Amino acid sequence: MTDLSAAAPAVTDALKYTGDGLVPAIAQQHDSGEVLMMAWMNRESIAETLRTGVVCYWSRSRGKLWRKGETSGQVQTLVDFRWDCDGDTLLLLVDQKGVACHTGRHNCFFNAIRDGAPAVIADVEIDPADLYG
Repeated sequence: MTDLSAAAPAVTDALKYTGDGLVPAIAQQHDSGEVLMMAWMNRESIAETLRTGVVCYWSRSRGKLWRKGETSGQVQTLVDFRWDCDGDTLLLLVDQKGVACHTGRHNCFFNAIRDGAPAVIADVEIDPADLYG
């Protein structure tokens, strides 16, 4: 992917952030349309993502930048960077290497209602212990 960092100031200024400086980001597999996950981004993570082409989020639990795949190897390469009409939600079209979910499933949306009850609808593909040690 081409370095898009020149666009970062205009993009980050166009967005509406939460009180703690974050904006929700949906990651979607670029070729299949599968919704993989939702995470948070801030100005710094957006700028890094646009500069490197590798998706970087803001980890609320760790209080720092989270470079997707830095510990698991399950990297997301940016294909397209979009935002909605209100400027308060991002859509990242990505090429996901491996699984997107920390549970070892392909995506994070594996809970659903089936036959009137909550159900898990996707199997674990990789043991999280193998991903994170």
